[in-house]
Amino acid sequence: MSISNEEYGRMAKRLSPNSPVVTDCIKAFIFGGSICAFAEGLNIAFSYTSMTQEESKALTMIILIAITAILTAFGVFDTIAKHAGAGTMVPITGFANSIVCSALEFQTEGRILGTAAQMFTIAGPVIVFGCSTAALYGLIIYLFGLY
Repeated sequence: MSISNEEYGRMAKRLSPNSPVVTDCIKAFIFGGSICAFAEGLNIAFSYTSMTQEESKALTMIILIAITAILTAFGVFDTIAKHAGAGTMVPITGFANSIVCSALEFQTEGRILGTAAQMFTIAGPVIVFGCSTAALYGLIIYLFGLY
């Protein structure tokens, strides 16, 4: 039996559960906002020390990455992500999660060919497109003399 693309699309739409978009957006906002508020709280706390602003920002990012990596390694981050949805994909935590997940998935293949080689399979495109976009942006700024 052969069905057309249109028929398949109608059938898939009819059988797929509807997503609670408003609830998902609220959860993403609350969880993502909480992560950002926590990071800002750390940054403010570090600003009361003898650290420079750049040092406190760097330490805040390091702490967020470490917490995400530890929670991912113990399977807690995935449980949080099931409820928070896109809220956990605040760039630094989502990036750390993708790297740790890949490293854990391929660790049975060895340290070099498994963990090290496969660690950036998910995060690699983010790095490539991020760097490409930054270069393009820099070129546009340079060409139009906006700097």
